[in-house]
Amino acid sequence: MKDIYILGIESSCDETSVSIVKNGREEIATVIASQIEIHKDFGGVVPEIASRHHVKNITMVLEECLQKANMTMEQIDAIAITYGPGLIGSLLIGLEAAKTLSFIYNKPLVPVHHIAGHIYANSLVKELEFPLLAVVVSGGHTELIEMKKHYQFEKIGGTLDDAIGECYDKVARVMNLEYPGGPKIDALSQMGKDTYKLPVPLRDDSYNFSFSGLKSAVINLAHNEEQRGNPIRQEDLAASFQNTAVTAVTSKVRKAIIDKNIKHVIVAGGVAASKGLRKGMEDLCHELNIDLSIPPMKYCTDNGAMIAAAGYYAYLDGRRSDLNLNSKSQDTLK
Repeated sequence: MKDIYILGIESSCDETSVSIVKNGREEIATVIASQIEIHKDFGGVVPEIASRHHVKNITMVLEECLQKANMTMEQIDAIAITYGPGLIGSLLIGLEAAKTLSFIYNKPLVPVHHIAGHIYANSLVKELEFPLLAVVVSGGHTELIEMKKHYQFEKIGGTLDDAIGECYDKVARVMNLEYPGGPKIDALSQMGKDTYKLPVPLRDDSYNFSFSGLKSAVINLAHNEEQRGNPIRQEDLAASFQNTAVTAVTSKVRKAIIDKNIKHVIVAGGVAASKGLRKGMEDLCHELNIDLSIPPMKYCTDNGAMIAAAGYYAYLDGRRSDLNLNSKSQDTLK
C-alpha cells in the first residue's frame, strides 16, 4: 500500500504550526511558533494580536517544516487544515494558506475539526482501539466523545458552562498567578495538600460537567479568608482545587466506561498535560482494567501533527473541501 503523507496546518488560537505525518501514525516533521510570551502581559490571548502574528509566522513555519522533513510540496498527498472552532481571525490565516497550497499544487483540501485533532494526537502514540471514549479537556472544551470506529464521533456529555481549562485560568487569576495559569496551578498542587473544602460540581447521573460553581467556590473561599485576615496557602489551595476538578472528571468517566462497555480511554486537549489529571485517569483505568492513552506533552497543546494525523483518517473517510471552505469560530464535532 502506498504511503500517504499529510501536511497539517493549525492556527486556531495562538500557535502557528505545520506538520507532516506519514500514514496517520508517524510524525515526519513539526514546527510550532508559539505566542505565549507575547500574550503573557495581557493575561490571555488577544485575538487581533494573535492574527497578526499568524500572518508573520505562517510562511516561515511552512518552509521550515518542509526543510526539516527534506520534502517538497509535490511529495505531499493532501493538506489538512483546522477550519474550526477557534478564534476566527487566527483560523482564517491558516485556512487561506491551506487553500493557496491546495490551489497551486493541486492537492486535496481536507477539513479537520480542532477537537478531532486533539483526539487523533493519541494515534501518533498508539493504535486506537474501539469502542473508545475520548475525554476532551481544554481551555474551551470539556466533553466525553464515544467512538465506535475511526472518524465516527458521538458526544455523550459536555460542560454546561465553563470548560475545565477556562476554570483553571480563572482560578489562577484569583490566586494572582501569571498566564497561562493552568500549568502554574498544576505545579503548585504537587507541593500542597488538599486541605480546603471545595464542592465537587454536578454529582448526578448524567455525563455532563459544570465548573462555574467550583470557580465561584474558590473566589468565595479566597474572599472569606482575606476578610478573616488569613493568608491563602497557595500550594494547598492549588491541590484542593485540582483534586476537586479531577474528581469531577473521573467520576463521569467512570460512569461512561461502565455504561458504554468502553475498552480504550484516551485523553485529549491542553489540560491532558496536567500531572494531576493524568494521575487521576491512570488510577481509574488501572482500577477498572481499561487501556488508557495520554499523548506526550508536545501533543497536548495545539500542534500541526495532530491535525495531520486526524487529516489522514478524514482523507481515508473521503472528506474533502473545495476552495469555498470557510472558518467557523464554533462548530460541532461530527
